[in-house]
Amino acid sequence: MSSSSIRVRFAPSPTGMFHVGGARSALFNWAFAEQSGGAFVLRIEDTDAARNRPEWTEGIISALAWIGIHSDAPGFEGPYFQSSYDAQHRAAAARLQAEGRAYHCTCTRDDVKARTGSEHMGYDGHCRDLGLTEGAVRFRTPDEGVTVVEDVVRGTVEFPNDAMEDFVIVRGDGSPLFILANVADDLEMRITHVVRAEEHLSNTPKQQLLWLALGAQPPVWAHVPVIVNEQRKKLSKRRDKVALESYRDEGYLAEAMVNYLMLLGWAPAGGQEIMPWAEMVPQFRLEDVNSSPAFFDEKKLRAFNGEYIRALPLDDFIARCAPWVEQIPGYDPKVFAGVAELAQTRITVLSEITANVDFLFLNEPAEDEASWTKAMKDPAAQILADAEQAYRDAPWEAGELKTRLEAVGAAYGLKLGKAQAPVRVAVTGRTIGLPLFESLEALGRERTLARIAAARARLA
Repeated sequence: MSSSSIRVRFAPSPTGMFHVGGARSALFNWAFAEQSGGAFVLRIEDTDAARNRPEWTEGIISALAWIGIHSDAPGFEGPYFQSSYDAQHRAAAARLQAEGRAYHCTCTRDDVKARTGSEHMGYDGHCRDLGLTEGAVRFRTPDEGVTVVEDVVRGTVEFPNDAMEDFVIVRGDGSPLFILANVADDLEMRITHVVRAEEHLSNTPKQQLLWLALGAQPPVWAHVPVIVNEQRKKLSKRRDKVALESYRDEGYLAEAMVNYLMLLGWAPAGGQEIMPWAEMVPQFRLEDVNSSPAFFDEKKLRAFNGEYIRALPLDDFIARCAPWVEQIPGYDPKVFAGVAELAQTRITVLSEITANVDFLFLNEPAEDEASWTKAMKDPAAQILADAEQAYRDAPWEAGELKTRLEAVGAAYGLKLGKAQAPVRVAVTGRTIGLPLFESLEALGRERTLARIAAARARLA
């Protein structure tokens, strides 16, 4: 197979927010397609109308674009919508019936239970040779042997055919089921490689049988490892933070997210972890994907994000902070530009910028009771009074402001770290943030002294 003939697909169902596991699968497909000069097909599997919503489809497309997978990129095709191919799905079912590979069945679950004596038994093949012309349509699975799935990630996996019942491919109302639609679409779109989550492996023998029954060579299968949380349980929408959109909205950088997701089950040579997309793609190999569960470590992702934030050119950092800082009442872009370099070294997600700089723009600093309680202990009142006095005639420059507060603290036998705590909380509202003296310089003498005086009044 030539590189240019390689075609992969990513086929999400729009039934909720976009899962980080889906994003990882999409990136593996995207990397493989880009590396080979092949095509990446986005297909929205929207046939379950009761569970799909247009906004979720839009969310998928938007989230993929955020991580660099979009219609303007070379090799991208779509989005296609599975619901548009209903005629092809029905034609595939009709062909299987005409060739004796599928048959009508009117059995209910209760019918099977009555015949087998168990509600846990699979379908018993009762209608196989009755020649019915109505009811659901079942695929006729082989009675003997095994279906062998050759998987690039998981190796050779064998499924005994006698453990697979004759599965339904068309409902009684004539609507094709997902398993048939999925195969028919892959055939229509000439998909050569199916790279998807491990959870789909159990469906693969049935799909492979359908491929063969429709006269086609099955694609290359690659089932990538499940993603687990710190308890080593599969990431769950009900329990874990899994929506890609939530990370985007919190201020994670797309390039950091892409870098981290690519390492969930794969690693570049040499053990390097922080690596831009352009360097990862040439190294990526499906054969190198690990079959073991991959741990989604949000702390590590956050550390990655901090690295990427610190590496941004300052102008880019300022621009990316705009959605957050522009929401602060009284925001002044010139003031922010003056402290942005200091802030860039202290945040790990962009949303943290607000708590670091809002004191510069608000009329009064945001109150944090825990910070106040921690910092405003004796001799906080005396330190604030002496600092207010020392700052009245001080040259308004960070170095001089530091020197004067050091002297105030020394009078009480305190090192600078202890002496500056009440001043920081009085001025910024919090115990942590930007360097204090550069913050005071940016805030200005008048506002600094007013805030110190207000804190003294509260302590009185």
